[in-house]
Amino acid sequence: MPEVPRVSPAFLSSAVTDSEHCSEEASFEGERTTWNVHDGSPPEVLVQPTDQKISQIGVVGYTYRILLTGKETAGRFCLIDMYVPPGGGPPPHRHDFLEAFTLLEGELEVVFRAAKQVVRAGQTIHVPANAPQQFHNSSTHPAWMLCLCSPAGQEDFFVEIGVPVPTRTTPPPDLDGAAQSEFKAKAAALAPKYRTELLQHA
Repeated sequence: MPEVPRVSPAFLSSAVTDSEHCSEEASFEGERTTWNVHDGSPPEVLVQPTDQKISQIGVVGYTYRILLTGKETAGRFCLIDMYVPPGGGPPPHRHDFLEAFTLLEGELEVVFRAAKQVVRAGQTIHVPANAPQQFHNSSTHPAWMLCLCSPAGQEDFFVEIGVPVPTRTTPPPDLDGAAQSEFKAKAAALAPKYRTELLQHA
């Protein structure tokens, strides 16, 4: 099994700004801190763990917290906290944008271009645009990871197909057969709008 590449945690550190590009004062909006930036880039946002404005979305058995949206990054990327309980994970699919996943806790079984591997806490994987993929938690413990999508937009897909939940570990409601069929039809209809294709195999 090939070793999964590792990257520095700085890869996902976008909330810290260089002092020469920021004003000395910061404005506070609830739990988020926005700096005034002079170089023409969008304001940078520091997300606090207690931020009640973060969207928490339940999607087919797992829960996403949307930490940064495209509105906050000028469409460059979104950052999503993903909680995947045992047995959780999406069906085979691919996106017309790139993704990077950093696993913080647990492990996931990942199928990437038909090759299967196990990704464990501390490892990061990069998924190029249009690469068939699927991940599944085959263990008996929850997995927790950060997902970066570039450009942004995937977060809006999750908001459209998911349901709001009160906490980052709250699973979405169980669906009966008819509700599952309705959900799959809705996801398939919305997928092209968000540069996503559902597949039979990864």
